Formats: sequence, structure tokens, C-alpha cells
Amino acid sequence: EPTVRTELMEQIPPIAIFLQESRPNFPTAFFEYLMPIVVRYLTDVNNQVRKAGQEALLILLEQDLVAQSDIENKVCPILLDLSAPDSDDEYKVEAVNIICKMASMLSRTTVEHMLLPRFCELCSDGKLFQVRKICAANFGDICNAVGQEATERLLIPKFFELCSDSVWGMRKACAECFMAVSYTTSPEVRRSQLSPLFISLISDTCRWVRQAAFQSLGPFISTFANPSSAGLYIREDGTLSIRPATQDVNSNSCQPSTSSTLMSSNANAA
Repeated sequence: EPTVRTELMEQIPPIAIFLQESRPNFPTAFFEYLMPIVVRYLTDVNNQVRKAGQEALLILLEQDLVAQSDIENKVCPILLDLSAPDSDDEYKVEAVNIICKMASMLSRTTVEHMLLPRFCELCSDGKLFQVRKICAANFGDICNAVGQEATERLLIPKFFELCSDSVWGMRKACAECFMAVSYTTSPEVRRSQLSPLFISLISDTCRWVRQAAFQSLGPFISTFANPSSAGLYIREDGTLSIRPATQDVNSNSCQPSTSSTLMSSNANAA
């Protein structure tokens, strides 16, 4: 029964955590018995079972419970098969989605050598716009996962393709993640390649694309600033934040002095 398999998948992460905490008593139980089940259920005929298996896998990766050898020898090959050009449409969409989600949890070497080539192929998938949409929406995360060199060499050309896609939703998704992509590149690529590309999005024929681009304009401009002097940095979740000054962190008397300065400024303005 699919419901039984689904319930089983939901119990895998807590069992794995228990086994991790009791490793001297159960040194190989997870790798021998549970991990093969998770991998097998990624290709289950029932979509609810597959979804439960995908969620379980992401939790296991997040908790760092999957061995590197299992990731490279068991998980990645399954995802590559499911996202192959001749794969079933539903399986392919699910596979690219989980590839994008797990990229930030794997080592840079694993992502670059095993998953990045397939991701680049999927960005140009002419059959399913849903696949390209997922790639566009997660483009910034993939850039962050592989770093500057691979981004500029392999991903930026694909980003140009997606930014000129015939489906406006694709261009809108690119506009929304533009800051994250820009942050991963060098100042020269940012200036010479991404700036003209952003202008094309901000001048797009679709108003939804233009609106998304205008909303990303400030964050995109912020990537040109020097983080050490501007205090701007990108958090792990991809959002722009301001790093507090050293004196604000170390000084307990900062707040009163700041308040008094503000009051003095207001008084002078009045």
C-alpha cells in the first residue's frame, strides 16, 4: 500500500538520528538497511511515496547523516537517471527540483563534477518549460554552491539563455535571483556582462518581468559595493543584510550615544 510506504519514509529521519546517536551499538544499520530504502523510493511508482522519499533525503542531508560515498555512488546516479533527456516528464521535474535543493548541502566538488553538467543541460530543456522554470528560480543557489570560477565559465552563458527565454515567467524568475547570481561573479563580469543583461530585463516587454527587475535593482546595485566598507553581505538564505559596525557590537554605550546624536540632529534640523 502506498500509504504504508509513505508513513515508513516519514519515520526514516528520526530513526536515522537515533542510530547516529547510538552508533557504537548500530555502526552500519543506517547504511545497510535504511539508505537503500530511501534511494529506492525516489523512483517509486506512487508520487506521494516519492515526495516523502525526497523530503526524507533532504532532511538526512541537512543533518549530515548521509556518507559522501552514498551521495556520490547511490543518490546522484539515481537523480541523473531521473533527469535524463528521455526520462518521464514527472520524474524529470521532481529530479531537477531535488537537485537544486540539495546543491547547497553538498560539497562544492560533488556539485560541480556530478550535478552541474546535468543542471546546465536542464537549463536548455526545450521540451518542458517547468524544468527551465525550476532552474531559473534556483539559479542563484547553484551559483553559490559552485563558486565564482564555475559560475562564470559554465553558468553565466546559461543565465543569458534563461533571461531571453520566450516564456515571460522564466525571465521574471531570472530577475528575482539576479542579485544572488551577481554576488557570485567578479566585478568585471558584473560590470561588462550582467549590467547590460539587467538593463534588458528592466526594459522587458512584459510588465511582470519589469516589475521584478525594478524590485531587484537596489539589491543588484549593492553587489557593486565593497563589503568591507559598505557593510553589506549576503546571508546563507540569499538575502541582503547589513553587518553591524565593530563598535556597535563591542560597545555597551553605543545605543545612548546614537540616540543622543539623533536627537541632536533632529534639534538642529528643527
